[in-house]
Formats: sequence, C-alpha cells, structure tokens
Amino acid sequence: MQQTKTIYYKTPIGTAKIVGDNNGIQSISVLDDDIETSKEIPICLQDCVLQLEEYFKGKRDHFNLTVNPKGTKFQIKVWKSLLKINYGKTKSYLEQSKALGDVKAIRAVASANGKNPIWIIIPCHRVIGSDGSLTGYAGGIWRKKWLLAHENPVKQQSLF
Repeated sequence: MQQTKTIYYKTPIGTAKIVGDNNGIQSISVLDDDIETSKEIPICLQDCVLQLEEYFKGKRDHFNLTVNPKGTKFQIKVWKSLLKINYGKTKSYLEQSKALGDVKAIRAVASANGKNPIWIIIPCHRVIGSDGSLTGYAGGIWRKKWLLAHENPVKQQSLF
C-alpha cells in the first residue's frame, strides 16, 4: 500500500498543499492560511515542487508530472480535456463542452472544473465565460486573474 505524503509550499498567491505518492500527484490546493513551507520534501513530491517553482519564476510553460486525481469517470474526462489548453490560452466553458462532445453538458463541465483537485497542473484557471469574464474559480477570482496574467503578461509597447 502506497503511503500518501502531504507537504506545504509557499507560492506568490498562497500556500499550496500538495498530496501524492509514488503513483502521482493526487491533489494540489491553495490555502489562504499562512502555513510554513515543509522543510523536508518526500522524493515522490520533489519534482512537483521543482516544476511549480519554475512555473512561478516564468521558466516553465507546461508540466511533466504523473497525476492521479480521484474523481468520477466524467470528472476525469473533463480534467483530461483541461490538459489540452495551452499555456497562455483560454477556452470558454461552452468551447470545452463542445470539445467533449456535448454542448448541453456545460453546467456539468463547469461543475467538474470546480472540483478539479490539482490546482495549476490541471489548468482549470484557463477556462472562462463565453463573454470573456473570469467566472468561477475555487481558489478565488483574484488568483485566476493572477495566473492568467502570469501566463500571458501584457507587453509594454515602446512609444519611440
């Protein structure tokens, strides 16, 4: 039986709680509480921490981690579709529903996105409303806005 490990890692937008084992990352959630970063990182979580550090430093635009989220068949199908949204890009809930083959499933898709257990790695922050609004995000809209701006920074144009 695999022993699940849990660590805490400070990010620019909150403390990440990372849970996983040798079979992969099971969950990453962001906490509002200021919890000290774990001093010892188990081997099975070291690559996750390294890749998150690179992401937050702007040196990584995709993740190469084994994920092992717990969910229904439908939820897992929705979460897998999120992995196809490229860094710096967004998709609407409607576009995601169409890509999954059922435009009428938009509410179920949005609900599954809201239950995504692996913050940032499975990028539900890249899904927005059809009108471009930053609707719904379990970590808070301000974090969704921060992540999207981080992935697609506005380039200041030279006036001269």
